[in-house]
Amino acid sequence: MKRVLIVDDDRWFAELLAKQLRGINVDVQIVAHALEAMVVIDEHPPAAIILDIFMPGPNGFVLLQELQSHSDLAQIPVIICTASTSELRMEDAAAYGVRQILDKSTMMPQSAVAAVRKVLV
Repeated sequence: MKRVLIVDDDRWFAELLAKQLRGINVDVQIVAHALEAMVVIDEHPPAAIILDIFMPGPNGFVLLQELQSHSDLAQIPVIICTASTSELRMEDAAAYGVRQILDKSTMMPQSAVAAVRKVLV
């Protein structure tokens, strides 16, 4: 079973996504901060990451940069899921392993499921 790591300080939102992903037979782990995510990723790299960008402490950009600094982790597909998509350009984000940017304020959970299915094939 493939594992997806959700990195988001909004626990309610993360649990909603996790429930949807478990429905398609994906193992899900949730962490609330970028530093916690790095520990988890170092111990057991996931097949994909759903990442919020704006969180307390080191943000999602810090995590993206850290992933890119390790050749073995740079290949993990990342789906950004954030409420502040206006500040992000897919052209710039792709250099950091980002495969898709989803807007939390308008998306349905099924959008995240579709994005994960796409990167796990």
